[in-house]
Amino acid sequence: MHIQMHTVKLAHRESNMACFERASPALKEILLKIYRAEKSVEIDHQMHEFGSVQYHVQCSASDPRQTYLSISMPLLSEGLQFTSRLPNYTLDMVKGIYPDVVEIIEPPKDGYQLTLRLNFARIPHSKVSTKIITEISSVQAVILGSQLKAMLRLVDSQEISQGMYKPIKLIYHPGEPFYVIKQPAKITAVFPMRFKENTDVIIATTFFQELVVVGSTGACAKAPHCIWSPIPPPELRGEPIEDLSTNGGFVSFDITFRHVEGKKLDKTVWNLLNFYTFVKYHVKSTRGFIHRRMRKRLGDLVEILQNAGIEEEEQIKNKVQGFKSVRKLARFPRPEILKRRFNFSKKLKRIRSRLKIHGFSRFRRRWLTMPKFSSVTRYTKLK
Repeated sequence: MHIQMHTVKLAHRESNMACFERASPALKEILLKIYRAEKSVEIDHQMHEFGSVQYHVQCSASDPRQTYLSISMPLLSEGLQFTSRLPNYTLDMVKGIYPDVVEIIEPPKDGYQLTLRLNFARIPHSKVSTKIITEISSVQAVILGSQLKAMLRLVDSQEISQGMYKPIKLIYHPGEPFYVIKQPAKITAVFPMRFKENTDVIIATTFFQELVVVGSTGACAKAPHCIWSPIPPPELRGEPIEDLSTNGGFVSFDITFRHVEGKKLDKTVWNLLNFYTFVKYHVKSTRGFIHRRMRKRLGDLVEILQNAGIEEEEQIKNKVQGFKSVRKLARFPRPEILKRRFNFSKKLKRIRSRLKIHGFSRFRRRWLTMPKFSSVTRYTKLK
C-alpha cells in the first residue's frame, strides 16, 4: 500500500479549547494512523501549524517499525542567542519523552532543528499506546516551553538580584507577543492585549479588573500577583511603538521562586504560554452567554407582546360589536329609536295588566267608547 501525501497547510482552529492541548491534533492523527495500520504504509507528509511550526513525517514500507519525525520552528525569543541546534537542556527534555520509543538523530535533517526516530514496535498494544503517542505529539510544546523554563529557573539567582535586565520579547503564537522582564527576586511577564471588536475590549477589560480584585484576596495569596493597566508599564519603556499600541491594556504577572519550584514550573510555563488563548476563550464564552440571555429575554418580550395583542384584539372585537348595534339604531328615525329603546307601550300594557276589575271591560265598551261624528260640510269632487 503506497500513500503519497503532499504539503498541507493547516489553518488555525477556531475552537479555543483545542489550543489548550499540548499535543498537536494533526500530528497525533498521523502517528496514530501509522501505528494502527494493518499493512505497511509509506508516508512522506509535510504540514504547518500556527503558520510557523513545520513537521515532516516519513515512514518507509520496507521498514514500517521506524518512523522519522523532523521539526522546525522559530525560537520563542529572538533575544536568546541560540544556534540552529537546540540547546542541551531542550534536548534533555525531549529525550525524557519515553526514551525506549524516542531517539534523537544527529545531525537533524536539512532545514529542520530536530529529527526523531520513533520505534512503534516498542509501544504496547493497549490503551497506553494512545497516551504515549499523545506525549510524542506534544514535542513542539516541550521545545518552546523549555526556552521559557530556562528563563524562569533564574528567578532566584544572584545574577538577577543585582538589577533589572532588558525585556525579552517572546512569541508563542504569531501576532501575540509578550515580554519577560528579569527583576530582583522575581520575573515579570507582561501581556499587551489587542482585540478586533469593541465588545471584546469591554468584556476583556472587565475581566482583567475582576482578576486583579480577586487576585488581591486571601484565597489567591499564593497565586502570582496580577496588575492591569491601560498604559504600558515602565519596564517596557523603549520598546517599539507598534508592540505597545493596544486597545485592551497590559496585564502583568509577577513570578517568584515559589511559583517555579518542583512540578509548579511546568504548570506556570504552560499557563503563561496560553494566557492569550485563555482570555480569548473567556471573551468568546462570555459573548455567547450574553447572546443567549438576550435571545431568551427577547423571546419573553415577544410572548408578552403577543399575549397583549390577543387581549387587545378581543377588546376591539367587543367594541366593534357595540358599534354595529349603534349603527342599526342610527338607521331608524328618532321616535322609532326611542320606541325600540324604551318601548312605553309594553310598559303600559304591563301596568294595565297588573289591575283587573270585574265587569270593567263591559263598562268600558258601553260608556268609554268614542262616538262617531259625521261632518255637516260636504265636499264635491271637481272634474
